[in-house]
Amino acid sequence: MGTPAFAVASLKALLDAKMNVVGVVTAPDKPAGRGMQVQQSAVKQFALEHQLPIAQPEKLKSPEFFAQIQAWQPDLQIVVAFRMLPESIWSFPPMGTLNVHGSLLPKYRGAAPINWAIINGEKETGVTTFRLQHAIDTGDILLQERIPIAPNMTAGELHDIMMEVGAQTLVSTLNGLISNTIQSKPQNNALLTAHAPKIFTKDCEINWQQPVVKVHNLIRGLAPFPGAITKVDGKIVKLFSTSILHENPKEPIGSFVTDGKTYARFACSDGYIQLNDIQWEGKKRMPIEDFLRGYKKVD
Repeated sequence: MGTPAFAVASLKALLDAKMNVVGVVTAPDKPAGRGMQVQQSAVKQFALEHQLPIAQPEKLKSPEFFAQIQAWQPDLQIVVAFRMLPESIWSFPPMGTLNVHGSLLPKYRGAAPINWAIINGEKETGVTTFRLQHAIDTGDILLQERIPIAPNMTAGELHDIMMEVGAQTLVSTLNGLISNTIQSKPQNNALLTAHAPKIFTKDCEINWQQPVVKVHNLIRGLAPFPGAITKVDGKIVKLFSTSILHENPKEPIGSFVTDGKTYARFACSDGYIQLNDIQWEGKKRMPIEDFLRGYKKVD
């Protein structure tokens, strides 16, 4: 059960490991993009290519969906980046339902663990396979794999690494369950020091009063999506790639500083955020040099 590309890696790993995938559950097709054309999820596209049975329930509590699960008679269900399941579904298989989560649980329970780990300046994160139960992300842990976070790594880069590590950890988990060589263990709530709630627009707004390291972490933790936002000359811009300049700012905090040709930066409380690329409101993302060629400062 999954929807985005992150879940495709796990589904592919199951097939590569010769697991018997009896069915795939994913989100219904929906209009997307500028033309609002109906699009299939990444998981559905992969399932079609590999001729796997597909269910796309609008309502997870519907009798029709439950009947489909009954018809498949799964021994085990795998959830990767999907919706919250009703108990009638996740408790149905005799071996239960497993989830692949993008953090070292219990830290970063929630919808956006990759983003928040980077925003909070973590040096390490990981993936966890665990058994589903009533409360979200609280079930017994099966396996965990640690992943280092490099100083300038973005959420997008970590996502791609975690996608592959998560897929292999899932296969290792299933092999361990089949051979009866791994045991689940309860989560230690004493280690619950950070959460990962869904990210809203207000979370993306840059506060230039903060130290440069905090601002830099916010920008890379929101790159490439949804993107950290600020304003230049009254227009909204998104920042994706930045570096830190440890130099006492001469300008007021929050000032946009540029020579108009080669660099642009923002003044923070203890240094500058140097811009590598930028997306002006209504425009495409571009290197800062390209942006400056068309930029005329508003006095």
